[in-house]
Amino acid sequence: MGRRVWWLVVLIGLALVGGCAGSPAHRPAPASESSTAQQFQPAAEPGAVDIPRIGAHSTLVPLGLNADQTIEVPPVGTPGQAGWYSYGPAPGEVGPAVILGHVDGGGRQGIFHRLRELVPGDEVSVSRKDGSVVRFAVSRTEQIDKDVFPSEAVYGDTAGPELRLITCGGSFDRDAHSYRDNIIVFAVPA
Repeated sequence: MGRRVWWLVVLIGLALVGGCAGSPAHRPAPASESSTAQQFQPAAEPGAVDIPRIGAHSTLVPLGLNADQTIEVPPVGTPGQAGWYSYGPAPGEVGPAVILGHVDGGGRQGIFHRLRELVPGDEVSVSRKDGSVVRFAVSRTEQIDKDVFPSEAVYGDTAGPELRLITCGGSFDRDAHSYRDNIIVFAVPA
């Protein structure tokens, strides 16, 4: 397992134990130079995500790391806001670009409330700040127990550009203030 993937495994594992409503406790590794050196499209910061089938649209805020080196999540107080992990590949670059969103927050539905409904072939488009649009097609949607999060499948190196959409799902553990599962959508260029 490569260094990048190892760090991502550690970070995702920690984040998933912490739930989706706060700041996940995983520490992502910076993108390796090899994963961003070859690009499907020139690097451009993503500006918005659109998922027509589920009526989801959000601007994208860049997400980085908190002071404790855990990955940031979009503000739970604005559950309709999605974010892009800016230390990884941008959508359209070689590698798995990651967009995070809440299923709910503050008693309101989140941007990814219906993410689990996506099926193979559904379109996801990412508008970039340079005016270009990168289109992806869903290849699969999985609901995974947080204790067995598939870090290699989500964050491992890919031969081309890919997209991952991640939110919480499954039943809610009131004692832990966390959902027990994650919904993960895998998408490839359309």
